[in-house]
Amino acid sequence: MTAPVRSGQSTRGASATLERYEAVIGIEVHCQLRTVSKMFCSCSTAYDGAPPNSHTCPVCLGLPGALPTINRQAVEHVLTTGLAIGASAPPTTRRERKNYFYPDLPKGYQISQYEIPLMANGTLTFDTSGGPVTVGIRRAHLEEDTAKLIHAEGADGRRVSLVDFNRSGVPLMEIVTEADLRSAEASRRYAEELQLLLRTIGVSDADMERGQMRVEANVSIRPRGEQRLGIRVEVKNMNSFRSVERAIGFEIERQAELRDAGGAMVQETRGWSDDRGSTYPMRTKEDSEDYRYFPEPDLPPLSVDRAWIERLKARLPELPSARRGRYLTERGLSSYDANVIVNDPRATEMFEAVLAADASLPPKEVANWVTNEYLRLLGRVGGDGTGFSAPGDVPALIRLVVDGRITKANAKEVFEAHVVDGRRVEEVIRERGFHQISDAVSIDAIVDEVIAANPKAVADYRAGKPVIGFFVGQVMKATRGQANAGLAEAAIRARLDGAGAGEG
Repeated sequence: MTAPVRSGQSTRGASATLERYEAVIGIEVHCQLRTVSKMFCSCSTAYDGAPPNSHTCPVCLGLPGALPTINRQAVEHVLTTGLAIGASAPPTTRRERKNYFYPDLPKGYQISQYEIPLMANGTLTFDTSGGPVTVGIRRAHLEEDTAKLIHAEGADGRRVSLVDFNRSGVPLMEIVTEADLRSAEASRRYAEELQLLLRTIGVSDADMERGQMRVEANVSIRPRGEQRLGIRVEVKNMNSFRSVERAIGFEIERQAELRDAGGAMVQETRGWSDDRGSTYPMRTKEDSEDYRYFPEPDLPPLSVDRAWIERLKARLPELPSARRGRYLTERGLSSYDANVIVNDPRATEMFEAVLAADASLPPKEVANWVTNEYLRLLGRVGGDGTGFSAPGDVPALIRLVVDGRITKANAKEVFEAHVVDGRRVEEVIRERGFHQISDAVSIDAIVDEVIAANPKAVADYRAGKPVIGFFVGQVMKATRGQANAGLAEAAIRARLDGAGAGEG
């Protein structure tokens, strides 16, 4: 086997691989659900920062004789997710025991679903650089999370593994796609769109950094034009969307090099090392029969009636794809602006709130302020600002800009003070003297002064050099950014063209 190409490989190398081989990718996402209690007991799920093993009971510790009780809210979250992706629910579903031994699994089995998942046969559509992609979603089922292993160094210097059972039994939804993805980029975009959907419908915070959303990929390759599937490799330990794209891209290249060298592919599970930029072997991959699934004897089958489904469907909010479409058709936004706003809940809240406060504002103008200034400020302060909640005085400020009563440059200063410090717009404008100069007499006088002070620039203009921007900048500087830039430019051209014509 030749040495694998690092994930920092050239785009040309990756493109050459995909000319010869087709990647076949399926994604499995495990997502912690937003519930107050665990899946089969009343222990709290608010264990972040809690002492180890403080949120436990006989049920989630797997003690003999303890009996599980189904969390209704967790079931509804999975059904809601299924409705959002157009999946369907069976009249009756059941749970199975998935048997395997690992230190983080106290019972020696996980209560999961296998034969009849809660929701099945959905789709999710998202945009990529190559256009929209629709991926089939085979199933969304409900199970329980495992405990957390903590690898540390003991007092004697030896490596030890500790187990924290606070996470054990937290409701976990597994969403499995069909093998419809064909690139690392599409895999990343699918995961991003799924996270946005889960947050929009309120079933999960889906924070990858906190382990609330874990993405695993099944990756194989085959020669272009061949229909038979190759031997798949499962890739784990991808802790960010960037890691998802890098890991899958690396794995495609690794498999291509192995195949070109005549090596034998092995069905295995590989981990991803972000530091090394490569995958590494963990274990041979299990098949479903290795888990010895059988019906969970302590839980009866669960009936899913149509009235229940209809109530959940009525509660669904506007989904990201529908909102993007509405922004394009009803608000007249560009595809870029619509995507930026919809992909950030804070931007969506601000955009909607501003237009609700003043429906006569141009949506494109509002979108510009939200996507450029608002998100930039939030990125700088690392939150939602201090003493600020949407829409605040933002509608009034944008109205001042649209009506020409304040310049955009001055408005940006006011906007920052309002969002970051929570100061009222009127107060900042009054304090800084920001009122746009739009009367022709005042602007003409300032333009005359600027032209008189810059004879060399005048000569450059007459020589055909593009110096209008310099003159406008000087006028804005002289007025502390308060002059109407459009009127200033018109006055400058009139003066210079008039002077040139007169002298000619």
